[in-house]
Amino acid sequence: MTTKTKRDVREEARARMAAQRRAEARRAYQIRAGIAVLVVLAVVGIIVGVYFSRNTAKPAVGRAPASAQLVAAVTGVPAATLDTVGKGKVDTLSKSTSGESVRMVDGKPLVFFMGAEFCPYCAAERWPLIVALSRFGTFSNLSTTFSSSTDTDPNTPTFSFHGSSFTSKYITFQPVEVETNQPASGGGYTALDNLTSDQKAIVDKFDQGGGFPFVDFGDQSIGTAVSYDPALLAGLTHDQIAAQLKDPTSAIAKAVLGSANAYTAEICKLTNNQPSDVCSSPAATAYSGG
Repeated sequence: MTTKTKRDVREEARARMAAQRRAEARRAYQIRAGIAVLVVLAVVGIIVGVYFSRNTAKPAVGRAPASAQLVAAVTGVPAATLDTVGKGKVDTLSKSTSGESVRMVDGKPLVFFMGAEFCPYCAAERWPLIVALSRFGTFSNLSTTFSSSTDTDPNTPTFSFHGSSFTSKYITFQPVEVETNQPASGGGYTALDNLTSDQKAIVDKFDQGGGFPFVDFGDQSIGTAVSYDPALLAGLTHDQIAAQLKDPTSAIAKAVLGSANAYTAEICKLTNNQPSDVCSSPAATAYSGG
C-alpha cells in the first residue's frame, strides 16, 4: 500500500479546489447564458406582442356617435370630386327588376337597406350609400362602428344606421341593422332592429335568402352584393378613409365614390331626375347615360 506524502495530499487538495472552481465557473457561465436567453426571449416576446397588437384582429367594439367632422367629410363630398371620379372602379352594380311599380312610402320613393353591424360587406357598402343619399337629404345621429373581429375582413371601419334618421323631400330611406357585432351567448350575434311586415315582404320577394347587404331602390333595382372589396379599408381609421375621399385618384375614392355615383343614378330614376343639379351632373350621368 502506497503511503501519500504531505506533498501528494496538498496536490490533491489543489486539484479538487481547481476542479471546484471550474465547476463553479461553468455554473456561473450557464446562469449568465440562461439569463441572456431569457432576456432575448422577453424582447422577442415584446416585439411580437406589439406587432400582433397592431396587426391582428381586435375585439369589435360597439357603436359610438360619429364626430361632426367625420359626418361632414362623408356627407359633403364636393360635387367636383364626384364628377371627376365618374364611374370609378365598381365591382358589382345593382340589378334592375322587371314590371314593378315604384314602391312609395310617405308619398316618396323608398330606398330600403338591410344590413348587420358584424357584416364586413355591409360595412363597405354603407360608405357609398351615405355619400349618395346625402345628395338627396340629411342624416342625423349616425354612429361609427366596426365589422366583426372574427369574420372576413375583420374590423372594417364603418357606420351604423341604428338610431339614425334621414330627412329628404325626394325619397324615404329606411335602414335596418338586424344584428350587432357583439357575439351572442348561443352563437351568432345579438339581435338589433326588427323588420316591419312591409320590410319583410320586400326581403321575402327580392332577397329570399335573407342575405346582406341588401338595398332596394324603390323595387326598381336591387343590390345584393358588395360593390367593392372591403379589404381596401383594412387598417385605416374612419377619418383616414374620409380623407381618402378627397382625392379622386385614390383607390378608395374610385371604389366608394364610384359606387356612390351608381347609387345616385338609381335614386335619380326614382325622383324623376330631381334635384336637377345632382341628377344632371357628370357623376350621376356616368351610369345613367343621361
